[in-house]
Amino acid sequence: MENLVLYSVDKRIATITLNRPDKRNALNPDLISELTETFICASEDDNVKVVILKANGKAFSAGADLDYLQQLQKNTFEENVADSNRLRKLFTTIYYLPKVVIAQVEGPAIAGGCGLATICDFVYATPESSFGYTEVKIGFVPAIVSCFLKQKVNETIAKELLLTGRILSAAQALDYKLINFVTSSSEISHIVTEFALDLCSDCSGNSLMITKQLITQTTNPFFEKSLEIAVQINARVREHEDFKKGIQSFLNKEKIHW
Repeated sequence: MENLVLYSVDKRIATITLNRPDKRNALNPDLISELTETFICASEDDNVKVVILKANGKAFSAGADLDYLQQLQKNTFEENVADSNRLRKLFTTIYYLPKVVIAQVEGPAIAGGCGLATICDFVYATPESSFGYTEVKIGFVPAIVSCFLKQKVNETIAKELLLTGRILSAAQALDYKLINFVTSSSEISHIVTEFALDLCSDCSGNSLMITKQLITQTTNPFFEKSLEIAVQINARVREHEDFKKGIQSFLNKEKIHW
């Protein structure tokens, strides 16, 4: 069975690659767990100073896997809490990682996939890329990712993005400060690698680590409490009829009438 996540190291740069191109790199429990373990591996790798997160195929990540969404409807509340905590662990592992993480986004980054890009320290995207927190459109809530988004943009923008679920172009995402750079698909790999190499050669690894800790640990003293609340909300909303209706309509590719 092919690995869901690929890992390689060259010139002190770890490249972590989502490897479900046939499923548009959609998230499921196996991918989430493997991705978390891979980031932990990069964290503990003395040969690694900077991490690049990218994806194989035409999408960075299209959000939750369809089979996964079906299973969520059958879970107990306790199972949904455990599942939400898995996603929380992945996001916090990346957010608190003692090494700089650069997202290289090519193609759609939607729902959980958009959240994955959001928590990285730097985000590069191609002009063809798109971003969106679309959970509200299928009766779900972007609970966990909302905690991270509010760290990145102001409340006005967070409300606009999370409550409308609209899709942003790369240029719009740049305007909202959701991402850092937009560069052509022919050049993005080279430019991201050069940026990572510059960090490796120009900056102290310890200073990068401490500066990142300074930002993540002092921005919001109630951040971990917010995440705990988000996990509970995430699990509770999955028991609501709107979630079941939204998922069923989404799976059947039917227009949802709210």
